[in-house]
Amino acid sequence: MKIGFIGLGNLGTPIAENIIEKGNQLFVYNRTASKTKALTDKGATAIATVKELTTTCDVIITMVSDDKALKSISEGPDGLIQNMQKGAVHISMSTILPLTAEELSKQHTDNGSHYLASPVFGRPEAARARKLNFVVSGEATLRQRFEQLLKDAGGAGVWDFGDAITAANTIKLCGNFMIAAALEAIGESVAMASKSNIDTQKMWSFFSQTIFNSPIYNNYGNIIVNQQFTPAAFSMQLGLKDVNLVLSQAQHVQQNMPLASLLQQHMQQLIEKKPGLDWSAVALAADL
Repeated sequence: MKIGFIGLGNLGTPIAENIIEKGNQLFVYNRTASKTKALTDKGATAIATVKELTTTCDVIITMVSDDKALKSISEGPDGLIQNMQKGAVHISMSTILPLTAEELSKQHTDNGSHYLASPVFGRPEAARARKLNFVVSGEATLRQRFEQLLKDAGGAGVWDFGDAITAANTIKLCGNFMIAAALEAIGESVAMASKSNIDTQKMWSFFSQTIFNSPIYNNYGNIIVNQQFTPAAFSMQLGLKDVNLVLSQAQHVQQNMPLASLLQQHMQQLIEKKPGLDWSAVALAADL
């Protein structure tokens, strides 16, 4: 199986490295060509264009920043959809609107190729530790066929959410919203404790070993307590993009989400006042 990979950002690079390290044949494309070097040094083959990648590979994984970026490499005369081999498979790991996944899946089907939704939970350090979680939805045969590849990509878990192509991306938006809400809650709690002369390191050690003993609170709690917001592993701009997607999906299904609106406001304020921060810095927003 010849595997193509598009999108070598902070998360895409370690995922692609994991695939290579499991002995898979990998071909990589990135808009900024210099980012392919880390992969070619490990045995990947760099490809010059998206169109060329489609003639080389029967499976192409995309890990790009947003809906616009995914559409730009998928649609048009030089994109994936019009050029992929018949029966080839596009696996999308990006956080996008469910509607975008539905549109792209239909276009792939109309052109004789396939689309599998497989967004991922986990930061770059989780990818390097092979502790990612993939949520998948789409054709049953594809979900089964590519489970091992997702494990090769660093998936400690591959969670199957059925045939509806929109399911996995809906779950991804719900998950990212809950993470963002937790970041805000952690930040406000730590700030109140600090101003109350509490040892916040000791407090977080207690919480992370007892009632909040989970990866989100353990990892992000330490980041927030120590204010380690740079360099950004997942930028505030990307966090805001995800919250905007959450609110767009909420509007689509007529669901009121006031907390998501507050997070959107706080992230916008932080981007304006303190650009370059990790999205966990939304913990600072209450004190702006």
